[in-house]
Amino acid sequence: MKVAFFDTKQYDVEPFRICGEKAGIEFKFYEPKLTADTAGLAAGYDGVCVFVNDTVDAEVIDILYNEGVRFIALRCAGYNNVDVRYAFGKLHVMHVPAYSPYAVAEHAMAMLLTSIRRIHKAYIRTRDFNFSLSGLTGFDLHGKTVGVVGTGRIGRVFIDICRGFGMNVIAYDKFPAKDAGIDYVDLHELYAKSDIISFHCPLTDETRHMINKDTINELKRGVVIINTSRGALIDAEALLAGIKSRIVGAACLDVYEEESDIFFEDYSGHIVDDDTLARLISMPNVIVTSHQAFLTTEALHNIAETTTENIVTFASRGTCDNELCYHCGNTETCKKQRLERCF
Repeated sequence: MKVAFFDTKQYDVEPFRICGEKAGIEFKFYEPKLTADTAGLAAGYDGVCVFVNDTVDAEVIDILYNEGVRFIALRCAGYNNVDVRYAFGKLHVMHVPAYSPYAVAEHAMAMLLTSIRRIHKAYIRTRDFNFSLSGLTGFDLHGKTVGVVGTGRIGRVFIDICRGFGMNVIAYDKFPAKDAGIDYVDLHELYAKSDIISFHCPLTDETRHMINKDTINELKRGVVIINTSRGALIDAEALLAGIKSRIVGAACLDVYEEESDIFFEDYSGHIVDDDTLARLISMPNVIVTSHQAFLTTEALHNIAETTTENIVTFASRGTCDNELCYHCGNTETCKKQRLERCF
């Protein structure tokens, strides 16, 4: 099996090279993202391996299909960048539904603790031998109410971490987890009661801009917002307005709506044209990390292992448990129970 690997980063190569050799897959690593301009690089390959900021729209799907590509192996859980509906009948799409929920949940908590205890500011001060405590006062997490939006694997791990800190947990999910012992409320109640809100849900038409100019006004004053899921869950302009109006007390963002041309790259010597992101980063109560919540040794290994297993399984039996198929109406479940190919 030959697979064209797009948007390659240094940390991708070793785990995929090792897993690929074991599975009999030859990965060709390309640095550029997959776009209509670069899709031709996949000519002659059985499939492509892509990440969150690669573009897999109808135009790209047609190019890949005409070049002989037959599957798309996502090395991530989210698939909002893939036109799954259009891919049906042309390309089979597979994803990695779980690689390390602990990595993402722990990063969310790390950002929260860094923000509310001013650890990032203290680090910078002490590097200059400034040991003043002025302006570093934080607050206890114990007894605070955290609202968790999305209670899948990552959301439930984050809930467990919060409970370990003695926090009160409420949650919202369109599909509540049965017998999970989670106190579910509607979004309006979650917004009104939460001292901290953490997002752990996929990006869909329903969840796009869950935080917007209207819902900002429903939030508890001084709320801390954490987003380690998808940037477009939050309208960045509305968030900025919420910060400036002192409704939002702090924001911890590992993702950003317009991140695709910025994150994962070094722009330290350049002027960034995105004024909204620049203003967010300039705020003293905003922490931005560049979509790194997944980035642990364990997660990278699991991503490589599951991705290669998906490819091998698809090649050997024509189906894969992690295939995303629009045919049955529910992308992540299949009425055929993965026992036969849909096309």
